[in-house]
Amino acid sequence: MNQDWESLATGVYRCRLQFLDVTVGLVLGDDGALLIDSGTTFEEARSIEADVRRFDQRGVRHLVLTHDHFDHILGSAVFAEAAVHAMPAVAETMLHRTDYLRSHALEYGAAEADIDAVIAAVRIPEHLCAQASIELGDRTVEVEHPGIGHTDHDLVVRVPPLHATDPTVLFCGDLVEESGDPSVTSGSDVTQWALTLDRVLEIGGPGAVYVPGHGAVVDAEFVRRQQQWLRAR
Repeated sequence: MNQDWESLATGVYRCRLQFLDVTVGLVLGDDGALLIDSGTTFEEARSIEADVRRFDQRGVRHLVLTHDHFDHILGSAVFAEAAVHAMPAVAETMLHRTDYLRSHALEYGAAEADIDAVIAAVRIPEHLCAQASIELGDRTVEVEHPGIGHTDHDLVVRVPPLHATDPTVLFCGDLVEESGDPSVTSGSDVTQWALTLDRVLEIGGPGAVYVPGHGAVVDAEFVRRQQQWLRAR
């Protein structure tokens, strides 16, 4: 394996990419694999794609992009055969704001040549939605926009238990971060973010495994503490 895949439940994994500690999620089903976010560069995404084919030789069937920040979406160019799901704002950024993606990536230390190459091949999402159910054969994955927060278009991905001993797994994108304080940018709404986390906790439930966009997996109590941090701010 190119990445270190952490098992969260039956057929549910995630890895933490070296660059910016970005989380990439993987859900395996009878009808194929679903990936959550895709990293930044061709190198990262190709390493992920090769790993997925070791889990399932058919590769990635579905790709969900949680929001439009470069470190979560630019690697999508590698997954040419996957159905790409995202909010309309993600497609808008890929179509009309590549200068923003480029400058943001370079600001965080990405190599200029790597970013220029992946932007030239950028993959525009074709399934634009605020809510969706994605069928993977023996399991159904739920995608939802729980509200405004880190951006105005964050998506979370809920993976229900396949067996009684499995937890619910909720991939939160950057609505939840563990390896640092929540990333508040000019596109964030701190007041609404705290309220949105109420919906995130409702979707996941008290016993869920919550997977942040950066950092280690957390529980509901951690999400509540982050909610208090946002309210205090």
